[in-house]
Amino acid sequence: MKFGIWTVINTGGITYPELGRALEERDFESLLVPEHTHLPVTDGPRLDGNGAEMDPTWFRMPDPFVSLGAVAAVTERLKLILAVTLLVQREPIVFAKEAATLDELSGGRLIVGVGAGNVLDELQNHGVAPAERGKVLDERIDAVKAMWTQEKAEYHGEYVDFDPIYSWPKPVQRPHPPIYIGGWSKAAARRTVERGDGWLAPPLPVDAMRAYTEDLRERAGRPVPVTVTYTPTDAGVIHAYEDLGVERVALILPTLSRDESLVELDKLAEFVSKY
Repeated sequence: MKFGIWTVINTGGITYPELGRALEERDFESLLVPEHTHLPVTDGPRLDGNGAEMDPTWFRMPDPFVSLGAVAAVTERLKLILAVTLLVQREPIVFAKEAATLDELSGGRLIVGVGAGNVLDELQNHGVAPAERGKVLDERIDAVKAMWTQEKAEYHGEYVDFDPIYSWPKPVQRPHPPIYIGGWSKAAARRTVERGDGWLAPPLPVDAMRAYTEDLRERAGRPVPVTVTYTPTDAGVIHAYEDLGVERVALILPTLSRDESLVELDKLAEFVSKY
């Protein structure tokens, strides 16, 4: 079992370079960062597509590519995981270059988690109709793979369309950085089987995790690596995940001040050492 850290950093707290160094010093394997390009202001509670109230710290999260680039510059071993980046809200030609550049600069330490997004008015501000977000994401994944793997890449779809182009740099990892699909819907399962190299899972109850992973692997006809995001420090649950073949769990570092973050990381490292 590999242990990473999932966190949302806000201005005034620990910086990403400080966090990256602290994680390597404490032998964590990876850092997972989420993304929202923005969050629209509403008169009522901040709701996502599932009706859950949004954590206000998410209003202030930085850009994941710039943040992980800063981490890459001061670390040597730490895996850098986009968990998840909202490719459905990003222009795919720019996305392909950003991710390939980060993979090159980090020496091949990038894992690209992607999701369709569930803050519906955020999607609409990017010109994406919520009902079409899955189809948009599928095309953008395919187009990005083409740019990563072909010298003269082209793609022709309903939502992405370009004639042959040069897109460099190419990623260090071959054929490309692993793409992990976020979500736990039927559509996310299909996308994982058809387009993903792994699954970015929420911390589902053990029985639900077992059913979902077994279905994924049966449909894929191959092992499907699983990373569980924002995992609670519950040794029993983590042992159960390990028995299911989960490769990695990401423990939660709350949004705290610099000094408080380092204290919390020490506690999480102690939990891992006892595990």
